[in-house]
Amino acid sequence: MELNIHNAELLLSAANKSHYPQDELPEIALAGRSNVGKSSFINTMLNRKNLARTSGKPGKTQLLNFFNIDDKMRFVDVPGYGYARVSKKEREKWGRMIEEYLTTRENLRAVVSLVDLRHDPSADDVQMYEFLKYYEIPVIIVATKADKIPRGKWNKHESAIKKKLNFDPSDNFILFSSVSKAGMDQAWDAILEKL
Repeated sequence: MELNIHNAELLLSAANKSHYPQDELPEIALAGRSNVGKSSFINTMLNRKNLARTSGKPGKTQLLNFFNIDDKMRFVDVPGYGYARVSKKEREKWGRMIEEYLTTRENLRAVVSLVDLRHDPSADDVQMYEFLKYYEIPVIIVATKADKIPRGKWNKHESAIKKKLNFDPSDNFILFSSVSKAGMDQAWDAILEKL
């Protein structure tokens, strides 16, 4: 598929099924902790500065944000999880919203699950991965902020993450940096392969 990534826009934000776009376009969902760099990932992948709003305040995305890319596919940014300042009730609401999308959306082709290369995956990260494996949803693990670790230590961090996630070697694992754009091509290859 040839994509003009410059032809990208935020299409709509949805709280539930009735607001999802009604068409057949394939979708790739992006999931991760609140401050893992999801917005930076979207902006880097689409070569834009502020298409997805990066915020100093984690937990800002509270809806499913659908980004139209060249009228051929969509990124769906789901609310970041694990943000402590949000009430338990809010978190449960997000959880249901994310679960409804991930388990019922026929357009969904894969989930890019973002983890921070610098740290061991959180309990939420592990739970998300197990959830995706349980529902047999194709998953691409993207380890962000690779520029913040010396290249010589990438392997060590990658191994630690894979071990903690109980990583399935048939899934993609990509080291990514929105600063150096490392991993961008591999991420696109993995995404386009899933479409």
